[in-house]
Amino acid sequence: MQAYHQLYSDAQQDPEGFWLEQAHRLHWFKAPQQAANLKTNGLADWFPDGECNISYQALDAQIEAGRGEQVALYYDSPVTQTKQQWTFNQLRDEVARCAGMIQAAGVSKGDRVVIYMPMIPQAAIAMLACARLGAIHSVVFGGFAAHELAIRIDDAEPALLITASCGIEGQRVLDYKPIVDKALQEAEHPPQHVIVYQRPQSQASMQPPRDIDWTDTIKDAVKVDAVPVNATHPLYILYTSGTTGRPKGVVRDHGGYAVALHFSMHYVYGLSPGETMFTASDVGWVVGHSYIVYGPLLFGCSSVLYEGKPINTPDAGAFWRVIEDYQATAVFSAPTAFRAIKKEDPHGECLGKYDIGSLKRIYMAGERLDPATLEWTENLTGRPVYDHWWQTESGWPMCANPVGVGATPVKPGSSSLPVPGYEFAMLDPQGRPLGANEEGSVCLRLPLPPGCLPTVWGDEQRLQDSYLKAFPGYYCSGDGGYMDDDGYVFIMGRTDDVINVAGHRLSTGEMEEVLAQHTAVAECAVVGQPDELKGELPVGLVILKNDVHITTEELQAQLIAQIRETIGAIACLKTLYIVPKLPKTRSGKILRRLIRQVLQGDTVAVPSTIDDPDSVEMIQTVVKQQNEARKVS
Repeated sequence: MQAYHQLYSDAQQDPEGFWLEQAHRLHWFKAPQQAANLKTNGLADWFPDGECNISYQALDAQIEAGRGEQVALYYDSPVTQTKQQWTFNQLRDEVARCAGMIQAAGVSKGDRVVIYMPMIPQAAIAMLACARLGAIHSVVFGGFAAHELAIRIDDAEPALLITASCGIEGQRVLDYKPIVDKALQEAEHPPQHVIVYQRPQSQASMQPPRDIDWTDTIKDAVKVDAVPVNATHPLYILYTSGTTGRPKGVVRDHGGYAVALHFSMHYVYGLSPGETMFTASDVGWVVGHSYIVYGPLLFGCSSVLYEGKPINTPDAGAFWRVIEDYQATAVFSAPTAFRAIKKEDPHGECLGKYDIGSLKRIYMAGERLDPATLEWTENLTGRPVYDHWWQTESGWPMCANPVGVGATPVKPGSSSLPVPGYEFAMLDPQGRPLGANEEGSVCLRLPLPPGCLPTVWGDEQRLQDSYLKAFPGYYCSGDGGYMDDDGYVFIMGRTDDVINVAGHRLSTGEMEEVLAQHTAVAECAVVGQPDELKGELPVGLVILKNDVHITTEELQAQLIAQIRETIGAIACLKTLYIVPKLPKTRSGKILRRLIRQVLQGDTVAVPSTIDDPDSVEMIQTVVKQQNEARKVS
């Protein structure tokens, strides 16, 4: 703990000196002399007098450091039976050609480019190519509905859209081009050109001269050098859901982001240049931006871009196979991925087929890591499992175990310790700081460190309203939690996941933790429902492991007793549904608001962000059947 406390103290006592030292570990066209420029809203512009280009730092600078023949990117696609790899030399040349193709389509520094692609290497290449030109990319998750894509197009007003002919979801081929065409018809600010990468699984119909074929055009494209940009120049816009239904465009810069990611690769993930990182996420999410594309390459690591699922591609051994094939040192995915593996293969029989000797650590984030999943994964693999917490808005971890300077003890249920540069405060509704073990709103004192959002694209007022207004002087995360006596942070879930039962504020996350400890439970969710007497009552939904044989009545009795024993009778959890699936976003977050609507019998609009639309209908059926059975009994 001593090394952690010293480093954290250094960052708190002299943030400018600390971050300038970190910055000078990267390549700059013009090295910064000033660390930060504080703005009137409390946030900071980092390294405002520096000039760099994150694409150059991630590719050209690695070649200059002697890593040209090291593999930069592995592509592994079990859904197409494809494996490819690029060295830093090869990837730099392909990115430079792609930048030339994009430039020839009329894109220049400051222009926006929407990227709507599946998990294929061309998505990462397009991102790096945009950055190389100083263009601002906005990746929209492949498969989003046309209306959602149109909203993002109108907000970003791009000069170009880059897409692929199709994506592959399990056994299903999803044609992208018709979605793009429909979105462009709906959009008020459609781009002038669309570049289409044709995949063999489905050929898209083209509309020249608007549509440009990637493969035909890139062959003759001129390689383009990286354009120096100011450190504060926007690198990308990434849309995150907003409470109004209109997505917020989180902005990220070149310089601060590069410094933060570079620092995190060793501090959080304990990696060294030359090692391989396997991040099982999607480039449509912030995790894919930070730890598939930019972070590993900036640090001289090899990265795995995986087009598949944790299960059914072909089985629950998919992750273990990837780790063996590419000798991954660290793997990072959402807890829901490991819960899916636990459900399909609770005894780890698939793991026995593979040699994961290269693997040193397992990381999880994106949603709360329940202790049961942490302990199951550790026991199965014999590797330490680290929870860490961050958001689209931060761009990199805010709370993590400092393995790079010396791992601290893991506390199940905790995302560990504040990362240097972040000062946490748990505040009550009046904005007063709470003491140890008192649960409140998780906030961070301004200014935020490098890498965090400087603004919301085109909407400074929304930045204020969404993040800065509730608690002046702080960034409000929207999550609830507490810090214990040792300074460990416990994130208990979104503040709207706290329910009020007869005047008692109870965390649904804590109840989920209790349910997940039962040996029969693979995954669960708890949501609040209106109650005339007590205001709200918790309702549980549970997915069973595959090899479990227990009656619904027995399980319900055991789980309700478990809640009463651990939390107390005040929890009043009396209703449980055993369901085959839970509705989730494609990044693995459970859609609790949707579950609440289903339980209340409301009309449900299934969002385009959902991973499996059938999961909603399955829950509706189960709820109806079990409610009718209860009436009969």
